[in-house]
Amino acid sequence: MNIKIAIIGLGYVGLPLARLFATKYPVVGFDINQKRVDDLNNGIDFTLEVDKELLQSVLAERPSEENGLFCSTKLEDIKDCNYYIVTVPTPVDKNNRPDLTPLYKSSEAVGKVLKKGDIVIYESTVYPGLTEEECVPVLERVSGLKFNLDFFVGYSPERINPGDKEHTVDKILKITAGSTPEIGIKVNDIYKSVITAGTHLAPSIKVAEAAKVIENAQRDINIAFVNELAKIFNILDIDTQAVLEAAGTKWNFLNFKPGLVGGHCIGVDPYYLSQKAQEAGYHPEIILAGRRLNDSMGEYVASRIVKLMIKKRIPVNHSNLLMLGITFKENCPDVRNTKIVDVILSLADYGINVSIYDPLANPEEVKHEYGLETITELPNEKYDAIVLGVAHKEFLDLDLEQFKKPESVIYDVKGVLKCEIDGKL
Repeated sequence: MNIKIAIIGLGYVGLPLARLFATKYPVVGFDINQKRVDDLNNGIDFTLEVDKELLQSVLAERPSEENGLFCSTKLEDIKDCNYYIVTVPTPVDKNNRPDLTPLYKSSEAVGKVLKKGDIVIYESTVYPGLTEEECVPVLERVSGLKFNLDFFVGYSPERINPGDKEHTVDKILKITAGSTPEIGIKVNDIYKSVITAGTHLAPSIKVAEAAKVIENAQRDINIAFVNELAKIFNILDIDTQAVLEAAGTKWNFLNFKPGLVGGHCIGVDPYYLSQKAQEAGYHPEIILAGRRLNDSMGEYVASRIVKLMIKKRIPVNHSNLLMLGITFKENCPDVRNTKIVDVILSLADYGINVSIYDPLANPEEVKHEYGLETITELPNEKYDAIVLGVAHKEFLDLDLEQFKKPESVIYDVKGVLKCEIDGKL
């Protein structure tokens, strides 16, 4: 049987995967965003995950049986595929409960074109059991087909690190799993054919789901630990970075740094695991404690900035502050679940006027997600405080003196500025 792949969702995860598979198979990328699809078919990727030349090298003008990538918003263009890979986001709502809407809608879309013998693979990070308990019933209901008789399911959690040009999708070992042992082998083989780093076939979908969700929960807890250390050492007037550097001289000391923990994975996935644990009657303590501490860091950073302003006798109310960066991480335009917003909103509660400069973030997306105005060009003004929120390379050698009033505060959230600063996390 000839393999033809549909990638459902062409964001930070779906596009790099689609591009990679298109080097060996005919691939149709499906997304509900018409502008996104038009841009991709013209070789433009606003996420900056795939270089223009690399993207253009695999583009096809129409769906075909030849290797290459065609992007579309039409379901009819994916009806001839036999592998459907779902790469939609799995966010949380305002109460930090899993929002499965993207998964339900994408499963409904696939269900409309699902045929006997097809395999649906989910890459979205979920709690153990979600694929078979939530997604499969949707596929059965919409398609009228029977699971593990007419169609099959696989799971291979994404491990993409947005903005990382070194650890690209093909260079990260891939976990795979299938709804039957035979399907597990098929799912593993299709990924193994393009992932140079290799694959790990898990014994079940639940194992693969659990493995992914604990990767991010573990990182979240470790960062929460050093965030708490930073709070302690700040009270004791000890340089946290110097402490971590000294402790790091031991071979088995884990190298984590304090910071704002957001994004679509680390800041979200622990809530998925906690939700499932609570449904099973267990109330997780360490996982939720770590998340609570990390969620509190935005307000903590804002309070530190305000205290520094007060020490310098800078009037806080109606003061002007320049925030450098709003994306969830450096050198990446992704603003999903960015914790810089928590800092900005907390500063606004003190009556501070915050101007946000980020050359990578899309102002329309920031406005839509958070109701905040951003600029992509350097301002020509003076500020009472300048805060490095994100360590974009454009900021590292920026002359911050040009933005300072005679008396002002410079705060470095990331601990990377080379100039003289008043405070850091």
